[in-house]
Amino acid sequence: MSAHETEARKGAALGAWLRGAWDVVVLEAKQRLRSRGWYIMLAVWFVVIGLVTWLTWASWNAQRELNRAISSPDGVVTDLPPESAGPGSMIFEVVLAFVLFLALIVAPALSANAVNGDRAQGTLAVVQATLLSPGQILAGKLAAAWLAALAFLAAAAPFLVIGVALGGMSPATIAVSLLMLAVELAVVCSIGVGVSALAGRPLFSIVVTYLIVALLVVGTLIAFGFGAALARGTIRANNPSYLENIPTRPQAQIVDPGYTCSGPLTQREVVRTERVAWFLAMNPYVVVADAIPYPDRSRDTSPYPQGAIESVSQGARAALAGPDATYPCVNGQPKPSYFVQTTPLWPLGLGLQLVLAGGLFAAARSRLVTPARRLSKGTRVA
Repeated sequence: MSAHETEARKGAALGAWLRGAWDVVVLEAKQRLRSRGWYIMLAVWFVVIGLVTWLTWASWNAQRELNRAISSPDGVVTDLPPESAGPGSMIFEVVLAFVLFLALIVAPALSANAVNGDRAQGTLAVVQATLLSPGQILAGKLAAAWLAALAFLAAAAPFLVIGVALGGMSPATIAVSLLMLAVELAVVCSIGVGVSALAGRPLFSIVVTYLIVALLVVGTLIAFGFGAALARGTIRANNPSYLENIPTRPQAQIVDPGYTCSGPLTQREVVRTERVAWFLAMNPYVVVADAIPYPDRSRDTSPYPQGAIESVSQGARAALAGPDATYPCVNGQPKPSYFVQTTPLWPLGLGLQLVLAGGLFAAARSRLVTPARRLSKGTRVA
């Protein structure tokens, strides 16, 4: 058999596999579209995010009016920094955090009963009796749950785009944000589908999926805190001498840190955050925040993160760099007032999330292999 014929057979086999998985997607989509509750959830989602956007815009206007009211007696209004010249940045950050929060709540509900829900209704055995493989069934159910979750993300996209329309944000920021939100939805849906195949009852699988999501969001922060308390180490550093008048340097240079280093180098006990930074990396908020591109502020007159999302990214990267790059006067060298870290943390976090989701998916596939050697007590077959 020639190489061309081998490639043609592989292509035909892949096409047949994808068509089988697509049949499962179509079947799942028809079941969801027939449900009135899905449309009600989508409408409530749109209204709630619209309300949050309006409240954010109203609070920004109220704060601006307050600044005008307390301006100097000569009537000069204090100008806002260029980065916050419009409400777009504030609206974007609030809506992004709120959308990710709601997405982490909605995605498990859309995926955590995908397999055992059909098993409880007696329809899973019918699908397993066809020529579809366990991989096709799982892939189709994952794709269907992800597409349903993307519908909610699409409903929220216009409110993120408002950040561009009102200023302060770039189209690239919106594009990367939507892409990373879609990826996080895929990860959570993968976890939900995997757990639904492993668990016997839909309610149990939904609860377990929510617990895993809670561990990723809150548990990673707790683990990082406890890990940092144990990850102790030493560095050599001397004492910073803070300056009363920081000299103004040209715009082309990095702003001074505001201190000089003097005295003998001594051993200092520090927290080795780089050893436990991988806990933070798994947090969905850190993954999304760190993937968003930010301008280089090291040459700004006020070299500090603008907004909570950028602060999350800077904090996570500083933890990854550790005290060797952030501690004042380590090895007798002052550190810039704005931490510049070119090594992103989000690829590590996303990779760990994919390992978790992939492990659950692989275990779930073994549970759908027919004929089954052993079934849990009370499991419905057909």
